[in-house]
Amino acid sequence: MPEQPYEPEGAIAGTGMGGAMDLGASEAATLERTPGGPEGRPRSLWSDAWRDLRGNPVFLISALVIVFLVFISLWPSAIASGSPLKCDLARAQDGPGPGAPFGYDGQGCNVYTRTVYGARTSVTVGVLATLGVAVVGAVLGALAGYFGGVWDSVLSRITDIFFAIPVVLGGLVLLSVVTSNTVWPVIGFMVLLGWPQISRIARGSVITAKQNDYVQAARALGASDSRILLRHIAPNAVAPVIVVATIALGTYIALEATLSYLGVGLKPPSVSWGIDISNASPYIRNAPHALLWPSGALAITVLAFIMLGDAIRDALDPKLR
Repeated sequence: MPEQPYEPEGAIAGTGMGGAMDLGASEAATLERTPGGPEGRPRSLWSDAWRDLRGNPVFLISALVIVFLVFISLWPSAIASGSPLKCDLARAQDGPGPGAPFGYDGQGCNVYTRTVYGARTSVTVGVLATLGVAVVGAVLGALAGYFGGVWDSVLSRITDIFFAIPVVLGGLVLLSVVTSNTVWPVIGFMVLLGWPQISRIARGSVITAKQNDYVQAARALGASDSRILLRHIAPNAVAPVIVVATIALGTYIALEATLSYLGVGLKPPSVSWGIDISNASPYIRNAPHALLWPSGALAITVLAFIMLGDAIRDALDPKLR
């Protein structure tokens, strides 16, 4: 019997009771389209999240601050002239003046220039540490959640051990023996103690995702474990990891400043907000401006990333829709 062309005017829909009812042209045309945007394309979690983020003032403000921080991290000379390492003891603790809107610190260094150049170190440490933590934690957590068994038990016990290590105390012990002036020892330390949190989040997301029907169908069709993980589970389990990693980025920036303040993080001649806060602390009565500006820059940066993470969490959480 030849196939009859589909005509919306004659569409028939089952009623669920064995009967049928006639649909008008407009109703049939509506059923013919896939739910979604005006083009009829299906909306995904990510498209809905992006639509919500664009209308969220918290996201827009924090994103603008972060874009500005990234800009001055890449091109600090665009808004600050001179070298952050050039100091003049004759101007030590001087207040704001021409060429130095933030004044000078106890060593006669331009506080404005050092504050601008300090953003490069903080953003670099935060971004690289977050990437390392996200990759290591997500991979280990996904494998543990997907395969389970002995692998899951061993990883769970290892994460418990790392969770028991105080972060600041661990930094004092591990970084005190490092003599390098680069950011890599600090980044390595953050990855070493930071991956268990992401790993536990990824493990829980994968355990939840692998119980869905589409994963069972893919396994029944003979899909390999790697294909199931990469094509079916990862896209649906990565949202919590992104949220936690975004919020943690601000935490890592604050941790770097804390370790540098204690003298075990970055060391001179590196330019860091933590170093500047540490150097300005003894002169807080005579030159409070030297402490105010790097502290304010650090607080604004950490707050911007935390606000960004909160906005992304709200956009990606279906329960809040």
